[in-house]
Amino acid sequence: MDFYLLALNIVDKVARITAEETHFAGSSFCHGPLQKHTWRELGLHTYIRIFVIGGLICYLFRREIGEVIETWFVDSSWSHGFLIPLFSVYFINQKKEQILRLSTRPNYLGLLMLVLVIAFYALNRFSPSGYEYFCRICPIAAAGAVVLLLGGGSLVRYTWLPIGFLVFAVPLPDRYYKAMTIPMRQWAAAAASGLLNLIPELEATANGVVIDVLYRGKVLEPGLDVAEACAGMRLLMAFVALGVVMAYVYERPLWQQIILLASTVPIAIFCNIVRVTATGFIYVLIHPKYAQGIYHDMLGLAMLPLAFGLYGFIAWFMSSLFVHESGAVSENIVIRRRNA
Repeated sequence: MDFYLLALNIVDKVARITAEETHFAGSSFCHGPLQKHTWRELGLHTYIRIFVIGGLICYLFRREIGEVIETWFVDSSWSHGFLIPLFSVYFINQKKEQILRLSTRPNYLGLLMLVLVIAFYALNRFSPSGYEYFCRICPIAAAGAVVLLLGGGSLVRYTWLPIGFLVFAVPLPDRYYKAMTIPMRQWAAAAASGLLNLIPELEATANGVVIDVLYRGKVLEPGLDVAEACAGMRLLMAFVALGVVMAYVYERPLWQQIILLASTVPIAIFCNIVRVTATGFIYVLIHPKYAQGIYHDMLGLAMLPLAFGLYGFIAWFMSSLFVHESGAVSENIVIRRRNA
């Protein structure tokens, strides 16, 4: 939760700076203030319709929504799910001007999609071979179908990301989640043991997800176990979600956004290896009690600025290496007008 609250503040500040720069640049061509739209322009009847349709979706999928929220409460790996909807609302608010200027019209392809989603949900819900994860995704798909039905493709253009972003709040099936954590735990154990061997009189051996340590001729018991909580999945899921946020907020070419989003995976894995290695150094050289409990959690939070620093460096490097042609053209236009 603290991870996402801090990230939300960072993203909000970045968005404000970007908006101010855009407004300043536009002031060279515009005379007089721009007219700003507010959500009050939608009118009471629109909010009533949103409330009724949202209530119907929540009622239809109440079982799945309740299970997801319960998982947020009981499983710390998915506690960030409470903040995912807030990010979606933030995304929509970022496109407020464009959405309120739209001239929407119904698209009945959305009705067909909604019927298919409900039919698919019913088959998975009541079939003995149904897949629970698909049932939990159905409310998101239904919301997307309703947006297409009522607002058409023009509205989907500005809302597809806020709707799709909700997928990050849906817990993965346990078998897939654990299948992903095992190799990540093994990678972290192997990398940490290699770095621990750099210490004189210390010999570390990775046996699966356990690091056996021999220090000054004495075997340290118990071995350093890279537990499931140290697999880095929590950091990976959270940082991938934040990578989507940052790629969305920054105005960049599509290929740069793809690179930034793809970089979140190796950055998260690297930061987790650093975390496990630091835990090993603390376990051996200081005291085992400082490698667990609140100290362990604080070390995990310390990976956040490291991850953002690496991500920011990649973003800065691409911005410095590649100059946008559109920016150069705009600058030439301004110079010509000033000379005229």
